[in-house]
Amino acid sequence: MSVNKVILLGYVGGDPEMRYPDKDRPVAYLSLATNEVRGAAKVETTEWHALVFGGQNAQMVERYVRKGTQLYVEGFLRTREYEDRMKIVRKRTEIIVEKFEILGRKV
Repeated sequence: MSVNKVILLGYVGGDPEMRYPDKDRPVAYLSLATNEVRGAAKVETTEWHALVFGGQNAQMVERYVRKGTQLYVEGFLRTREYEDRMKIVRKRTEIIVEKFEILGRKV
């Protein structure tokens, strides 16, 4: 048995980027920042996550999510390879979001 499950709570880093690979199937891309405080020195680190929303979730994100929105997301990791404009093969690990909840906006 194996498990591929991601749960995140953080703030959106920019407005959603929408794409339409198929006419009736939108895909939304977002970055999400999570913060963590560690050690006696209270050093805060920020981790950025690439989120991918499909179908109805993408439509909801397009309509209601903007930079600074706090999101709770559940999904799974997926790594893909692509070739950039310079013909260099790159890898990108993304979180495919299955469920999410909008919690508010950063003040």
